[in-house]
Amino acid sequence: MTTVTDLGALRRTPFHAKHVALGAKMVPFAGYEMPVTYPMGLLAEHKAVRERAGLFDVSHMGEFFVRGERAVDFVNYVTTNDVSALALGQVQYSTILNEGGTIEDDCLVYRFPDKIMMVVNASNIDKDYAHIARHAHKFGVIIEDASERMGLLALQGPEAAKILQKLTKTDLSAIKYYHFAEGEVAGMPMIISRTGYTGEDGFELYHDVKYSVPLWDALMAGGDVTPAGLGCRDTLRLEMGMALYGNDIDNTVTPLEANLAWLVKLKKGDFVGSQVLNNQKTNGVAMKLVGFTLEDRNIPRHGYQVFTDGQPNGLVCSGSMSPTLGIPIGTCYLPTPLAKEGNTFEVEIRGKRVPATVVKMPFYKDASHL
Repeated sequence: MTTVTDLGALRRTPFHAKHVALGAKMVPFAGYEMPVTYPMGLLAEHKAVRERAGLFDVSHMGEFFVRGERAVDFVNYVTTNDVSALALGQVQYSTILNEGGTIEDDCLVYRFPDKIMMVVNASNIDKDYAHIARHAHKFGVIIEDASERMGLLALQGPEAAKILQKLTKTDLSAIKYYHFAEGEVAGMPMIISRTGYTGEDGFELYHDVKYSVPLWDALMAGGDVTPAGLGCRDTLRLEMGMALYGNDIDNTVTPLEANLAWLVKLKKGDFVGSQVLNNQKTNGVAMKLVGFTLEDRNIPRHGYQVFTDGQPNGLVCSGSMSPTLGIPIGTCYLPTPLAKEGNTFEVEIRGKRVPATVVKMPFYKDASHL
């Protein structure tokens, strides 16, 4: 359960006291007071996740449970991927669209024997709930917003499975990537999901908030886990070319424009926004999201101006110096004819236009489990 602070009405996750005790730098994020870095710094946290294991508090995310005989049909209608193709215990990445075909949010969809769980972004919880609930009566389903009662930790990195296995009787080797199991961790009931937002192997642990603090303590007790903040979560996901809602995707772009066509299953039939996407598939799109690199140490940042053929043409969506690769990386939307690997354009950095080159994502390609 989150609590509201006196200053700025920012919410706090169940792990707030742990972050403060560890000396984390706390910042506002999606209406929450969240750790952006710990004293060891972003680069060390990033390296720990790529080489060993890092622990992220992601309890600000939202969880909806959909129940009813037509729960699968309902979630199939309000998301773009094919929920009916999910096996029990399987997870899929998807998008939630509006009638105009643009992205209201991206989400994860979990198929349980008796229900569906949707995991949405913190800043969109209320909006998403209202958006999908409008359609609930057509399918006779009940939607529960369980966000307030659920905590969520992400243990990420090549050592994550070895560390977590010591704390659970669940055979983690039997949980495939983008699958989950219901079990216990340190004796506490848990949804153990082999998912994450870093490109590394790892697990997301959904639980009742009354278990949050003891779960953190159990995971940290061995000394092999590094607490990691939002800062390195952003650099890790960007290296993998994973979209961030509000930066790379929002309600002004469609999945086809955002290079997320693989999340769109038009053959499944009618769903919210499908008509627009069918038209785009037939006629093409005017712009596409691309990854790019810059030379030297010219670091692109969100909001920097992009130039094509000498004219302003959009903004940088995400950008950073890649801690793993040691080069500047970023994303932006380009006119479709220019959105091809090897093409060049310019990014304005501190009043100077710097050459940028379109590259294929992900930038980081060493995640062997993917």
